[in-house]
Amino acid sequence: MTLIGMLHHRADPNKVKKAYAYAAAAKAEGVDFFYFTPGRVNIKQQKIIGKVYENGRWIEKEFPFPDVIYNASYPVSDKAEQIIDYLFERIPFTSHSIGDKISVYNRINKAKKFNQYLIPFYKLTDVQIFLNMINRYKKVIIKPLSGHQGGGVVLIEKYGSHYNMNAAELQSSINEKQLIEWISHKIQEKDYLVQQFITSQTKSGHVFDFRLHVQKNGDGKWLITSIYPRIGRLGTITSNMGSGGYSTYLEIFLKTEFGDSWYDIQRYLEQFAITFSNHFDSLYGNKLDELGIDVGIDENQKLWLFEVNWRPGPPNIFNVELDVAKNTILYAKYLADRNKH
Repeated sequence: MTLIGMLHHRADPNKVKKAYAYAAAAKAEGVDFFYFTPGRVNIKQQKIIGKVYENGRWIEKEFPFPDVIYNASYPVSDKAEQIIDYLFERIPFTSHSIGDKISVYNRINKAKKFNQYLIPFYKLTDVQIFLNMINRYKKVIIKPLSGHQGGGVVLIEKYGSHYNMNAAELQSSINEKQLIEWISHKIQEKDYLVQQFITSQTKSGHVFDFRLHVQKNGDGKWLITSIYPRIGRLGTITSNMGSGGYSTYLEIFLKTEFGDSWYDIQRYLEQFAITFSNHFDSLYGNKLDELGIDVGIDENQKLWLFEVNWRPGPPNIFNVELDVAKNTILYAKYLADRNKH
């Protein structure tokens, strides 16, 4: 019987919403499953004090090292990192980091096959880089290099000698001197990048993108877990659901926005999700297990790659948590079987 360990930094699995879904999926697939933290790993004895879900509650038990580890979160201390490194050298892990936005961009760009979908951007290390971009494209966004959920994104448009700024619904018009001061301050604050702004808007003027959620299955092959649109509130510049955005069913959205072309667009998104995932996976030494690929479609129906995420959250309105968990469990079982052989 395969033994899967879910590694998380939180001590209480009741506080990790998805832990139950993974325990339930493992039970359904006939796989032994437990939850644990780095602090409960005994390297000397090669044992782990973990928790197993039985009769409606989590019960503490002792386990041997698992056949595979679903590493569901990050280490929160140096000691935890050392333990995780020790386990990583001995046991297959399901998830592997893809790096920050710039390293992901550079990797795709260098491989060339998908660079037609990349939006030009640069790390914002000095004001001149920003001025070159705004003069070339007239509309750019700046965003934190390590940001998430659309936080800290600012749209800047050039109108003659003035610039319009739109950040989290705060709009202002400033001159070049004020803008340079503001950019200089941003550069000192933290790492930002500057990117051409791509218009991906609904007929009613809402920004939108598509989240392509893909996972590996029990045969180690990529499959589509879900594709759904994310629509921003009117006046906002990101479609993120954490900042008031919303979603709907893919087919309804495509029929509304693309009319008779809706089915072609759907097939285009599906084909891109799988072909890109296979290609992107090939660019890494450690095989990937799950991706959240964010894409937009402009007014010419050209697809643009906005971002690639390696630990995407499940869609929060379609109840696919169990689908996500099932795919992870089956892929973990595949990894364990392959490692045994």
